[in-house]
Amino acid sequence: MKLSDALHIDVDRIDKEMIDLVRYDRDLPVFSVVKRSVLDLIQAGGKRLRPMLVIVGSRFGTREPEAKRLVRLAAAAEFVHAASLIHDDIIDGAERRRQQPTLHTKTNNYTATHVANYMMARIVEALFEYSDKEEQGSALQDLISAAPSRLCLGEYQQLNTRFDYDIRLETYLEKTMNKTALLMATCLQVGARTAESDEWVSNKLYAFGRAVGMSFQIKDDLLDFEQSEGKLGKPVGADLMNGQVTLPVIYALREEQLGDQIRALHEGSSVEEFQFVIDQIRSSPAMDQAKELSHRYMHEAWELIEDLREFKASQDLETIWHYFNDRDF
Repeated sequence: MKLSDALHIDVDRIDKEMIDLVRYDRDLPVFSVVKRSVLDLIQAGGKRLRPMLVIVGSRFGTREPEAKRLVRLAAAAEFVHAASLIHDDIIDGAERRRQQPTLHTKTNNYTATHVANYMMARIVEALFEYSDKEEQGSALQDLISAAPSRLCLGEYQQLNTRFDYDIRLETYLEKTMNKTALLMATCLQVGARTAESDEWVSNKLYAFGRAVGMSFQIKDDLLDFEQSEGKLGKPVGADLMNGQVTLPVIYALREEQLGDQIRALHEGSSVEEFQFVIDQIRSSPAMDQAKELSHRYMHEAWELIEDLREFKASQDLETIWHYFNDRDF
């Protein structure tokens, strides 16, 4: 069963809202490459995890939010996420995403960057149209100010730590929070605040989103070593080849011989040199160590569900928990 069906969420409404935001933007010419590119991205589909988190968060409030406003917030969350993926693909030089060519390979880096920038700017404009109510304005401010700026910070941190084998675990966790977990956490919290939830509830939801988001990214780091190129849509170990020191690499660096082999890698190393070290990491204890940290975050998330058992929507959190815990992404 699809996650949207299990959560009783109509993602088609969210997609329509995103399409309308672009289609009826009078500042974009009808045949603009930006308009065409954004519409293609939306119509290509996706998991829509973040907009669903906004809607689930709204089920923990003291009142039911106005439907149009809630769908607009959900669409905004996906816009922010999609724009960040465009930036990510450019930085990583990724040629495929979801088995489809990435935007910058279909156009060029210049055009793709402008498309991502448009998406960020357009959603800020659209959200402020709905920021007239005090409580709604507060929720919108969270999504507008926190998530996009921290996402960009995470991308800059990723750039600044390329081939930095002295990166501390704390720095990696901060980068992961900024790039992945913060938007998930904010989506749940924004949905709850829009429905006028108690502050302790919205804070619990934020913590839940953060925990599953951290686990999600660690799992993604592991999949870069574990899955086939066909499933990944990029070479196995592509993150390390791009200089990204992810959690399995951080743990592997603690092993003396393997650590020396990793430190010998640089931007000019051959594919064969990278592949040898990638194979060593795949068979090292570092993989299980990274999995253990991912499990710890999921345990934290489950405990937060228990704290929210008085709400019927805690069952939705369970559904989300199992989705993140049981699936390969």
